[in-house]
Amino acid sequence: MSFAEQLTRLQAFLDADDLHDEALDYIAAHGYLTALAICAEPVPEREWIDALFSEEPHYSGEAQQLEVETTLVALKAHIARQLASDEDFELPCDLDLGDDPDDSDLRGWCIGFMEGVFLRESAWFDTAEDEVSELLLPIMAGSGLFDEQPEFADIAKDAALLDEMIVQIPEILTGLYLLIHAPDEKPALLKPRPH
Repeated sequence: MSFAEQLTRLQAFLDADDLHDEALDYIAAHGYLTALAICAEPVPEREWIDALFSEEPHYSGEAQQLEVETTLVALKAHIARQLASDEDFELPCDLDLGDDPDDSDLRGWCIGFMEGVFLRESAWFDTAEDEVSELLLPIMAGSGLFDEQPEFADIAKDAALLDEMIVQIPEILTGLYLLIHAPDEKPALLKPRPH
C-alpha cells in the first residue's frame, strides 16, 4: 500500500464519528504531529498516540490498530522530513479561517498544533522563550484557544491582521524548526536585529 493510500485510510479512521469527542481528527492530528516533530524533547510514541485519541479507539482488531499507529508514526516522520527540507511546508488545509473560524480546518490544525505544544510546554520555551513565543503567536491566534486574553481578543477582532498572520504559518513552522534544531541556520527574519 502506498503512503498516500495509508494516509487516506488514516484520514477515514480519524474523521469517523465513533472516536472519542476529545480525539483529534485528521487535520488536527496533522497539526499535533507537526508540533511533536518540532519539539526539542522527544515524546514517547505510546504517550502521544494515547493523548491523540483521549481514550483507546474501538479498533476492528490488532491489525487495524497496528496500521493506524504505524501510519501516524510514518506521517510524523514525513512531516519532520518536510520541515528539515528547503521546500515550503504544506499544510493539509487552506490558510484561511473563512467566514466561520470555529468551523474551519485551519482552526482545527492550529488547535492540534497547540495540543502538541501542551504535551511538553516547558521544552518549547526552555531555550529561546521570546523568539518561540513570537513565532507561535499566529498559530495561537489561529487556534482561538486564547481569545479570552485581551491581546488575542484584539487580534481576533481584526480580520485583516489575523489573515496576515495566518498566511505566515508555513514559514513560521520552518523558522521554529530551525530555531530549535539548527539555531545557527535560522532564517534572517528571526535573527536579532542590531540595536
